[in-house]
Amino acid sequence: MKKWLVMALAACMLTGLLAGCGSKEEGSAQVDLSAFYETLAEEYHWSEDPQTSQEGDLLMSSVEGELLESYYPGLADVATEQLIVKAPMMSSVVNEVVFAQCKSEDDAASAAEILQSRADAQAEGGAWYPESMEAWGKAKVIQNGTYVAMIASAEHQTEIEDAFNALFA
Repeated sequence: MKKWLVMALAACMLTGLLAGCGSKEEGSAQVDLSAFYETLAEEYHWSEDPQTSQEGDLLMSSVEGELLESYYPGLADVATEQLIVKAPMMSSVVNEVVFAQCKSEDDAASAAEILQSRADAQAEGGAWYPESMEAWGKAKVIQNGTYVAMIASAEHQTEIEDAFNALFA
C-alpha cells in the first residue's frame, strides 16, 4: 500500500512540475513603458525640467493635446493602455520617441501606421534640415503584439531599438 501511495504522490508531483513548464502565451508579458522611458532618460541624460537639468542634458517634453494631434493625427483616437510621447524642446534635435501599449493588435497596427506616417513626413522634408531629415529617415516603428514604438534618435537609434526589443525577448 505504501508503494502505491508513494508512486501516486510522485506522479502528482511530476504532473505539477510539467504543468509549470508549459508554454507562455505570446504577448502576455506586461511592460511598464513609463519605467522604460525613465530608464532611457536617466541613461541618455534627458530632462524635463529646465530648473533641475544639468549641462549636457537634452530637454524633453511630453507631446499632448493639440500638439499630439498635430504630430500624430488620429493617435489620440487609438485605444491604448499606456501612451508615452516625448520630443525635445528644440526642434533641430532629432530625439522623438513614442511608446504605446494598445488595447488590441489591430489598434497597435493602426498606431504603427500613424507613427510611420510621422517618420516618413519628417524624412521627406518636414524636419527641414538635411541632417534632421537623414536622422528621421533612419527612424523605426516597431510592433510587438499590442506594443508599438516609434524611435527617431540621431544619437541613440540602434541602442533604443535594441532596448525596446529586449523588453519582449
